[in-house]
Amino acid sequence: MDLGRLPYQEAWDRQLEIADEVAAGRPDTLVFVEHPPVMTLGANFHEANMLVTREQLAHQGIEVIKTDRGGDVTFHGPNQLIIYPIFDLNRHGKDLHLWLRNLEQTVIEALDTFGVRGRRFSPHTGVWFGDRKIAAIGIKVKRWISIHGIALNCNNDLSPFDLIVPCGIPGYGVTSLSLEVGMEVGIEQAKAAMYRGFEVTF
Repeated sequence: MDLGRLPYQEAWDRQLEIADEVAAGRPDTLVFVEHPPVMTLGANFHEANMLVTREQLAHQGIEVIKTDRGGDVTFHGPNQLIIYPIFDLNRHGKDLHLWLRNLEQTVIEALDTFGVRGRRFSPHTGVWFGDRKIAAIGIKVKRWISIHGIALNCNNDLSPFDLIVPCGIPGYGVTSLSLEVGMEVGIEQAKAAMYRGFEVTF
């Protein structure tokens, strides 16, 4: 399901509707979406990881929304591909650790399409290229239905990440697919690669 560009809260509401449908027997549903500029605060958010005030963010046109996903603070914006796999984990091992590792694997498979060698960086969830994060992962699982998911930096502006400690991990930066490939990689190319990544992994 491709929702195009949608405000974060609207997409979250849509996720909850789909999650209810998946719990009632709908097939696992993979959602692609982009969000207007927004900082999302996860369940483990620490105020010290926000380096500017909410007023300063609002002045830059960046919304702030508290969510129920795992993790700390991250940024979503145009040209960053958001992937929400709304899956029934009863069909996929019923194991949260396995689910997170499989989500990382989908990204690693997708990056491989472009000749980029993504890696895990234990104990941090997500996918990295060298010492820079290229994809953030945060989920919420209720009744074994998973919502939220993956944010893959494609050709988005990375400067808003300077306003936070991304994912609450100090000392490490972020990167994008376009930077590492050395050419523009757009959302549509990334969607095709991520779709393939899910096919391979699942």
